[in-house]
Amino acid sequence: MKKKHWTTLPWFFIFGVVMFFMAMASFSYNKILSYIELGITVVSLGLIFISTIRFRSYVYNIVKKAVKNIVGTEPESIDKYKFPTALIGSEGDIIWCNMYFRKMLSGSRNPVGDSIYEYLNGYNINEIADGDGMDIAVDGREYTAYAMPVGDGYLCHLIENTYYKSMVREYNASLPCVAIITFDNAEVFLNDADEIYSQSLLAVESELLKWAAEYSALYKKVGNNRYMIIFRESDVEKMVELKFPVLKNIREIDTKNHIATISVGLCRGAKTLRESELDARKALEMALGRGGDQVALISNNSYEFFGGTSVASEKMSKVRMRVIANAIRRAVADCDKVYVMGHHFSDLDSVGAAIGMQCVMEKTFQRYCKIVIDKKTSMAPQLISYAEHRLKSDIFISVDDALKGFTPKSLLIIVDTHLRNSLESPELYDKSKKVIVIDHHRRAVNYINNALVFCHEPSASSASEMCSEIIGYLDDNAITYVQADALLAGIMLDTKNFVMRTGIRTFEAAAYLRRKGANTLVVKEMFSGSIDTYKEKVAIVCRTEIYKNCAISFSKNNDSSIRIAAAQAADEMLSLQGVNASFVIFSDNDRVNVSARSYGRVNVQLLMEKLGGGGHQTMAAVQFENLSIELVHKQLIKVIDELLEDASIT
Repeated sequence: MKKKHWTTLPWFFIFGVVMFFMAMASFSYNKILSYIELGITVVSLGLIFISTIRFRSYVYNIVKKAVKNIVGTEPESIDKYKFPTALIGSEGDIIWCNMYFRKMLSGSRNPVGDSIYEYLNGYNINEIADGDGMDIAVDGREYTAYAMPVGDGYLCHLIENTYYKSMVREYNASLPCVAIITFDNAEVFLNDADEIYSQSLLAVESELLKWAAEYSALYKKVGNNRYMIIFRESDVEKMVELKFPVLKNIREIDTKNHIATISVGLCRGAKTLRESELDARKALEMALGRGGDQVALISNNSYEFFGGTSVASEKMSKVRMRVIANAIRRAVADCDKVYVMGHHFSDLDSVGAAIGMQCVMEKTFQRYCKIVIDKKTSMAPQLISYAEHRLKSDIFISVDDALKGFTPKSLLIIVDTHLRNSLESPELYDKSKKVIVIDHHRRAVNYINNALVFCHEPSASSASEMCSEIIGYLDDNAITYVQADALLAGIMLDTKNFVMRTGIRTFEAAAYLRRKGANTLVVKEMFSGSIDTYKEKVAIVCRTEIYKNCAISFSKNNDSSIRIAAAQAADEMLSLQGVNASFVIFSDNDRVNVSARSYGRVNVQLLMEKLGGGGHQTMAAVQFENLSIELVHKQLIKVIDELLEDASIT
């Protein structure tokens, strides 16, 4: 492309400078040549000067003309714009508009004097001027509005892009969303007659086929009791609004002895099918880690959960538990010290599981092993005192001492939690390079994902039950009656004396501990509390109010026993007639806490997650900072209103 002559001005300037230096150099030996070169230099610089003046005049005239057009001194120029344009007064009134504005936005009538806000979908003209454009819709057409200050008003342009936006919506709506589904409890049906298993499997697959056909989706069986369905993004949006009724349809299948459930990992928003499939697998793993019978929807690495009402079926086989025990054995062989740590405000389950693991590490593997705990905040002081008195050795250590003695080769065993923020010492976890996690709580999004061994089973009643099985494979003769009492106390706490979340493996673990010398009367004494704690528990129960079959109470007492009293009160409130879930709000250490309980009819984990907490289906909690009890109560009521209307959590 041929360039304008003014683009060569820099080269003329360089030429003139070179000629000037050549004239100076030639003056000493040839004055005539020097004068000629000096003349050429003067002519070149003169041409440059004249050209520069002409170019500036050229630019000035164009810019001046453009500025006149923009500021509206020549409205006939703006009227020729091929898109709607209007001049807006300081009060938002239209003082002038071009023909395209009248034709496309005001129905060919003159809109002068109208308010521009009638066309901006509620956006303020100042916001549009400060931003990079706002999307609006008028009479079925879509525009992007731009505005710039002009004197005391604004010049507003509206660029129509209806076709472009409709194409974008159609593209986004047609993006493939991969769903990977697994038949949760197929193993349970395998124990029945072949005919019953076949009928159940056929019924589940038929329901999945019906689900795929409803949205014209691609359905394929990809493995044993595993399926893949590829939906459109627009279809997933409909499913989210309906809360995935397929979960309820599967649960209502007539299977006589058992309830069939499925878990679904669904990805939306992925750029490629491969990426969508990988994220769907990740989401399915999350759904299974939370107990199954739910949909885990992942989008941009954030999760949304639907369902999760059924009790998780026992899946962890004894073979797998033996494999985990062997993996723990190999991890311990490569370390010099072992530290066992539970969650903050440790309870009987956390402390009991830690006592059992500490004994095996010390006796079987001959490793220095201590339990990291804060005795002042622990909710199991009786068990700690019992263990210290009967073992006659100091197996507990403070967080500060653990941090001082921790080495790069030390192993950290985490029990009864899988969340960094709930650990007794997050700093100790950050310092450790070797971590083992043993937990039964339903998996949360921000779980510890760098463990050498991640033993996680949401169908287990307690961490103590899991540790009892592991200890049986590591060294059946390691524990004494003291450790057996501690482990049994943990099981009895989380099962409410074998009422909640008990399976075959729970009673097998209890029988194993009984053979090791566990005494139920001694364990029962560990649940005893002071008279002050009992009085506070009764006071909390007496303040109970019933709201939508939920018992809600509070306590403003801030003494050291309030956590125990609140937990016991929440359990007690479940015995009230017509109560499906209980919540106790209390203050402790400048934080407001909510302790939630249920018998399984309401998934309190989902309720607490909505508030920023977590836990288990029947036992969950959340903490707030810088909030009052009254404000937390209002937020709890709001969440109950939002979620208990949804049949997927009740």
